[in-house]
Amino acid sequence: QVQLAESGGGSVQAGGSLTLSCVASGDTSSSYCMGWFRQAPGKEPEGVATLDTEGRTSYATSVRGRFAISKDNAKNTQNLQMNSLKPEDTATYYCAAASRAYVARWYDPDEYIYWGQGTQVTVSS
Repeated sequence: QVQLAESGGGSVQAGGSLTLSCVASGDTSSSYCMGWFRQAPGKEPEGVATLDTEGRTSYATSVRGRFAISKDNAKNTQNLQMNSLKPEDTATYYCAAASRAYVARWYDPDEYIYWGQGTQVTVSS
């Protein structure tokens, strides 16, 4: 079992930045593919970014070039640096981990079995 806990959400103006963090605890001895998802009210969950155990990253088209995912293995933490935020980035952001090192469809929530409680990001215009 792996427990995930996000932090770092908040309210910013458009053009601002936020950094989300996700700390993993529990059985972190194995390597897991980890990612970030977001869900806005009335919308389906959207894959934002992923980082597999080989260090390969993938991003949603809507955030590529503005967001950066990273991981600190020593601290069992993954981060999502979000720059140039837009009102359409407003959502609850979730940290997720798969049960294996690589997933075929990183953007598919069904590929992940561990989820954090979510942290709210609100971007005002």
